[in-house]
Order: sequence, then structure tokens, then C-alpha cells
Amino acid sequence: MTTFDERERAFENLFAHDAAIRFRAYARRNRLLGLWAAEQLGKTGEDAERYAKTVVMADFEEVGDGDVLRKVAGDFACGGLRVRVAEVRARMDELLAEALEQVKSER
Repeated sequence: MTTFDERERAFENLFAHDAAIRFRAYARRNRLLGLWAAEQLGKTGEDAERYAKTVVMADFEEVGDGDVLRKVAGDFACGGLRVRVAEVRARMDELLAEALEQVKSER
């Protein structure tokens, strides 16, 4: 194997590793967002955990964060809460940073 091949393989492995960390961080972020939203909606215990799982699953509807954002904002609206979409987006950003740190510290 040439040096170029070794470097190429190393970059491919690094890319795959980074992609796996990103996936886990976004899933963790969505769970944390779901728990936060559940608290806002007055859910506790198992109800909160179940709700958090629905937020995680919502992320598989389309590429990007729009599906998760719409779900949480829509649930707030159905629950009679006046929470701005910008507030949910800001919370998502905060929780992504937290989730990324958690995922990185697990290794």
C-alpha cells in the first residue's frame, strides 16, 4: 500500500467517524429537546420519555431540522403554549452543543 493510499484510507475513516458522531449528537439533541418540550407541555416520567422518542423519530421524516422544529412548535401550539419558533430553534442550537460534548466525552 502506498503512502497516498494510506492517507486516503485514513481520511475515509476520519470522515466515517465524524459522520457517526454527528448522527449520535443530533439524535441526542433531539432527545434532549423532546425532554425540554415535554417539561414545557407538563409531561413527566414515562410520558416525557415517550414524547422525547417521538421527537427523535420526527427527525427521520426529511433532511434537516425542519421536521423536528415543526413537530415541537406544532405540539406547543396544540398544547396552547405560545412559544416562538425562534425560541425553539435557539434551544435546539444550545442542546446540539451540549449533545456534541456528551457524545465526544463518551469515547
